[in-house]
Amino acid sequence: MISNPVLESAEFIHNHSKHVTIPDDGIDHGAAKIFEAMKKTHYDTSKWKEHPLNPKECNASTVDWILLVDLLNFSFWSEIDIDDTGVPHPDRYRVTFHGVGYTGYWSMVAAINRALEEGIPITTPAFFASEERLPDKEIERIFRSDTKEQVPLLQERIRVIREAGRVLVEKFDRNFANVIAQADRSALRLVELVTSNFTSFKDEAEFCGRKVQIFKRAQILVADLWACFQNESYGEFNDIDEITMFADYRVPQALYHFHCLQYSSDLLAILDRGEMLPNGSPLEVEIRGNSIWAVELIRKKILELMKKEQENVQEKAEKEGGEGVVLEKTKPKMMTVNAILIDFFIWDFAKAAQLDLTLGQRPVKVHRTRSVFY
Repeated sequence: MISNPVLESAEFIHNHSKHVTIPDDGIDHGAAKIFEAMKKTHYDTSKWKEHPLNPKECNASTVDWILLVDLLNFSFWSEIDIDDTGVPHPDRYRVTFHGVGYTGYWSMVAAINRALEEGIPITTPAFFASEERLPDKEIERIFRSDTKEQVPLLQERIRVIREAGRVLVEKFDRNFANVIAQADRSALRLVELVTSNFTSFKDEAEFCGRKVQIFKRAQILVADLWACFQNESYGEFNDIDEITMFADYRVPQALYHFHCLQYSSDLLAILDRGEMLPNGSPLEVEIRGNSIWAVELIRKKILELMKKEQENVQEKAEKEGGEGVVLEKTKPKMMTVNAILIDFFIWDFAKAAQLDLTLGQRPVKVHRTRSVFY
């Protein structure tokens, strides 16, 4: 099986970091909290479709929708909403759809869904590749804001979708499903195809003398296909558990809160002052790389907890029903646990502003980086 270069890079970053560390006791505590919360909410891929803005039908058009959303899934933190407390600043970039105002990532999704309802085939590759059919001014109108603040990096978003449209038209017969077909049900192969053909997905950096891969948007594209199609059809992958978490700015904040990341005093001061961290800078790479490695450690710990829980059930069943006997009704339902679901859960948790302050970790601001990669 192909190894994931992202996980290899994350371990390298972790081993060479100076300002971000991963406390062992934090991983144990955080994994236990996350595991219990995921069990309590029965967290699985079905949660993906529960959001009102995500598609409910699964077909070829859904593939196009997911591609466009993940092409544009970057840089939604606000210059105005500095404190980012969970209650949006009234002037923050916002898109209203069906009477609900959305900010952050969901503002972009709302804008795309609004355009589709207006009869604009914004998710069709041949359409968004063409400046004649879809002028830049129309793209600007599609992402119009209800507030003073406009969508960040508009020109970069236009460049990203134009490039992707041209690649799909010229190399893949205008159809992202053909890229998926070439991957032959391998999540890692699809990540490789996407990052080698679309430059905006090639999320890499130089760190301590070597190139490291992070591939946030490429991996979340695979994860969204998998979650939406429930590991069937366009979303069927035989190596989905090889995908890592998606290193952005929100999940590291939650991981820090869970005590799964620890920052140096210098880094905390930089975050408190709201200083920009350039994309590819050592501090930014440390935050992102250690986030990936922390979730990998959390995943392994949760699997240990699941195994122990099963063994306890087995032991209880043997005492009650005889040695080697496990009644079907006593078998716990196996919960799927991989880095994707842990990431989805932590991201939802952080966005809902439900941080459990009983953990005692003081709040930390998200790191501020403007990038097309996340």
